Amino acid sequence: MRLLLTFTALFMSDVLLQFGSGGVAPLDALSGIVLHFSNAQIGMLGSAHFLGFLIGCWWTPRLMGTVGHARAFSAFAAAGTIGILSHMLWVNPFAWIAMRMLSGMCVAGCYTIIEAWLNARLTNESRGRMMGIYRTVDAGGSFGAQLFIGFLPTADFVSYNLLAILCCAALFPVALTRMELPPTPEAPRLRPKLAWDCSPLGSLGVMVAGATGSSFRMVGPLYGAAIGLSVHQIALFLATYVAGGWVAQMPVGALADRYDRRVVLIGLSAGTMVAAGATVMLAHLGTGAVLATAALFGFTTFPLYSVSSAHGHDFAETAERVELSSAQMFLWASGAIASPIIASTLISVAGPASMFAFIAAVNGLLIVFGLARMKARPSRRTRTRFVSEPRTSFLIGQLQQPLRDEGPEANR
Repeated sequence: MRLLLTFTALFMSDVLLQFGSGGVAPLDALSGIVLHFSNAQIGMLGSAHFLGFLIGCWWTPRLMGTVGHARAFSAFAAAGTIGILSHMLWVNPFAWIAMRMLSGMCVAGCYTIIEAWLNARLTNESRGRMMGIYRTVDAGGSFGAQLFIGFLPTADFVSYNLLAILCCAALFPVALTRMELPPTPEAPRLRPKLAWDCSPLGSLGVMVAGATGSSFRMVGPLYGAAIGLSVHQIALFLATYVAGGWVAQMPVGALADRYDRRVVLIGLSAGTMVAAGATVMLAHLGTGAVLATAALFGFTTFPLYSVSSAHGHDFAETAERVELSSAQMFLWASGAIASPIIASTLISVAGPASMFAFIAAVNGLLIVFGLARMKARPSRRTRTRFVSEPRTSFLIGQLQQPLRDEGPEANR
């Protein structure tokens, strides 16, 4: 209990960040529709977020070493607040792209600092329990942020002002905490080739996970509006997707520790293709059917990253794990940067169903490549423990490494 109270400030900042910066993506997409932005421009907003995310992940450890954790956190939270507040001061899609880069940097920077703080204070005895709480808090904040958007008017200064207030409020728990500032963590080297050398399938898997998730979350509101959902229903659509993904983590993790992870990964991609088709074909049956397929879509797509990451770690040495996690995060973000532009452009050219055709196509590619890799080399007999890994910062690997080294039997 004392340890939980110690980390309450960090978890409060996490939730406030999710409600603030995490709520910008769906609000931007819905506001862009009202403001007559093109679909491609709305997709570029999502891509800009992940470009800012990459920049923030790379820059934050260096900034922490220069000014310290609390000041760096304040700087990134302020950048995110400025980006959110500026939206209704300059209503222009290309100006919004720069503002979304600030929001992406804010998310990456603040999460990097939170995780550096957690990593410095956790022990091997408390790590599993506290990481479970951290993932639950983060998922709960993400779920709440999607629902919150349903109650905000689109393209309205008040809506962006509320999100900016929440983002700024994330400063208080960190600024007022009595926790001693931890030492500055060493920034992991960014070696994307390491991920490919360990597992080509794991590398493609995390890229497909990035392309799939960012398409749905960043461009999903366009699809919802195109099939006639209201703003409140679109918020439920996104929240149900998050809820389905959270429910999937434990059962999929158990399967990934018991069976060949390549088979599990192929099964998830096949399930994603089925969910994509069901989402399109059952849309005419009403809101209930749309929400049910969104939950199924989240169930099959959310674990893609964690299973791909675990498969890559099976072929890595212990000393490589932190850098491998960073490389996988980089590949995930690369897929996430490209896909919103592609998905939004397809919607303009071929209609709303084309977004799910794109998602099905990239997952079909993963299935074909997975089958080929199964013939190329056998699965590892000794495997790391499956870890439900949030896509938050390059430092997440430092938090997860001791958990992976426990082995899959730790989950039973």
